[in-house]
Amino acid sequence: MEIKEQLASEFGLRQDYAENIINLIDEGNTIPFIARYRKEMHGSCDDQVLRDFADRLKYLRNLNEEKEKVQKVITEQGKWTEELAEALSNAMTLTEVEDIYRPYKPKRRTRASVAIAKGLEGLADILQAQSKSYVLLEEAQKYIKEDVPTVEEAIQGAKDIVAERISDSAELRKELREILAEKGVINCTLLENENNLTYETYAGFKQEVKNLPSHRILAINRGENEKCLKVEITIDEKLMFDVINRYFKKNNPDTDQVMEEVIRDSYDRLLFPSLERECRNNLTERADEQAIKMFEVNLKPLLMEAPLKNNIILGLDPAYRTGCKIAVIDKNGSVLDTTVIYPTPPQSKTEESIEKLKVLIEKYNVDIVSIGNGTASKEAEIFVAELIKHVNRPVSYAVVSEAGASVYSASKLGAEEFPDYDVSLRSAVSIARRLQDPLAELIKIDVKSIGVGQYQHDMPQNRLTEVLTGVVEDCVNSVGVDLNTASPSLLSYVSGLNMSIAKNIVAYRTKIKEFKNREELLKVPKLGPKAYEQCAGFLRVVGGENILDNTAVHPESYDAARKLLKIFNMTEEDVKNHNLVLLPKLIEEKGEEKVAKEIGIGVPTLKDITSELQKPGRDIRESMPKPVLRSDVIHMEDLQEGMIFDGVVRNVVDFGAFVDIGVHQDGLVHISQLSEGYVKHPSEVVKVGDKVKVKVMSVDLNKKRISLTMKGVENEEENK
Repeated sequence: MEIKEQLASEFGLRQDYAENIINLIDEGNTIPFIARYRKEMHGSCDDQVLRDFADRLKYLRNLNEEKEKVQKVITEQGKWTEELAEALSNAMTLTEVEDIYRPYKPKRRTRASVAIAKGLEGLADILQAQSKSYVLLEEAQKYIKEDVPTVEEAIQGAKDIVAERISDSAELRKELREILAEKGVINCTLLENENNLTYETYAGFKQEVKNLPSHRILAINRGENEKCLKVEITIDEKLMFDVINRYFKKNNPDTDQVMEEVIRDSYDRLLFPSLERECRNNLTERADEQAIKMFEVNLKPLLMEAPLKNNIILGLDPAYRTGCKIAVIDKNGSVLDTTVIYPTPPQSKTEESIEKLKVLIEKYNVDIVSIGNGTASKEAEIFVAELIKHVNRPVSYAVVSEAGASVYSASKLGAEEFPDYDVSLRSAVSIARRLQDPLAELIKIDVKSIGVGQYQHDMPQNRLTEVLTGVVEDCVNSVGVDLNTASPSLLSYVSGLNMSIAKNIVAYRTKIKEFKNREELLKVPKLGPKAYEQCAGFLRVVGGENILDNTAVHPESYDAARKLLKIFNMTEEDVKNHNLVLLPKLIEEKGEEKVAKEIGIGVPTLKDITSELQKPGRDIRESMPKPVLRSDVIHMEDLQEGMIFDGVVRNVVDFGAFVDIGVHQDGLVHISQLSEGYVKHPSEVVKVGDKVKVKVMSVDLNKKRISLTMKGVENEEENK
């Protein structure tokens, strides 16, 4: 089956759509561009489907390359057969290809290779055949020579060769691998180690391999790496030996005992250790992919949180001994003022700090205080709640994640942006900007440091970066970027651009003061026609010469957009003045297919153009839930069983969701408490940023744990 046919089948696509996607990728088009501006060519697949398609395409091409390499090596050895050709053709995974290659792969020195070098392969053939026409001891006599002085050594060499052949059998390995994955049990033993208390729940732990959840696999792996756990997989050996005997054991009293010894040796020394490693690796790969998927699922809503535009924000980076760093930013994110206050222990200069911030709040008309959720966050929150009572204007506060803020502050980018500020003041600016425009600020941070998942440091870092970078690209391009205000960091994620071109855009913008239209991009050094095609639709020119430049309509569709307006006696002035409310109804009355044909585009593009013409300059994040703003604080000690809170989902993991209810310590809604019905995975019910009603089930002050439930809480509130 050709790759395009296989992908069409796997993704449920028409074959021409699959072929189009492959061609578009090969031509150097980006996923955001394909998803947005080539819908007619792939049936309006979304960006996630296209990324999965691209990943699978890469894997299948890799698979074909490996098959070609294996065929070449075996052919060069003069051992290529029709049976091997069929087996290789039918191999659907890299593991299956590796199994086929195993007997022909150059090996390091093994017991079998030593025996082969001594010329014992013929005796091994006789032993493996187990024919009653031969007496093994008599045949072994024929192989005695200087380097094989005894019958015992000859038979042992033959046994070593057959043992390796058994281990190298592709069909056998496949069957045993499936049994181990289905019936294997993972066992954990707690070792003597100063850190083993972390893993005490895994003392004597046993669970079937097939039922191990991803987070547990990663926890076990970490425990093993930290030498706190001994981990092994066990299996009912009878299941395994029944299969091996079926492949290799024949009824011959002369060789039965010897073959039993060979099979046992092959299983204990070669087969099972190899299969156990494979099984553990497969579990880890599965867990890694699931964990990376959760990062992906959590990151998108975090980046797409509604920005708090048109607000003056005071960022507060909490600390104890070194004081809380303060930065005030204006509506455009520019820094107005900075300072340091000491309201937390050991100084505890609360009154002095209140007076200092009162001056700043009233001088700059601060609307919101953004507090980082790191060290001393709770004390800082208590201080801000008290501060608000002393201010003569309406001020609220929000606690924001400061994950990665220190990474950004100490980065080259942070130093370039604020060369005159020390590291901690840069953090305060970042914390303020995260509330004002989460996407624009968070893209400055290494995506792995944003902290919306588990075990990020245990993941394959290249794969994690690749997936999360894809999420950032999709978010940036779906929102669109203001060409005249965007930083190089933000521009670098736009389809078709990289950091080098992004810096050239900013340098050219500085030179001309501002872009008047999209076409001026073609004058930017190194930004050629292909890059322009990929990026133009995602860049906005606010207040420019052409209203269409402030929409997601691609320049290639401007003529179509103008024809559409002309059909219904509308103008670009109507677009500017938001006078196109009736346009969708008029198109429907005339017929979408007919209108699309008349202006020379497909129906999906017609729908996109219509939507964009109605709301030029819109930010799709404005429809997202706004950050929770507070003016008072709750203490963990105040929590009682049965209390109901409005919370915000901060993280979603395989076993539940962590919810912020305003007490500094997030509470856990276990997967079993997310809904009255069965929940396969928490991401089916909640996502990061969701506002949810939760009830306190229990509070453990010593362990700082809060257990929450969402079951029936909405109904309970309604009945009050």
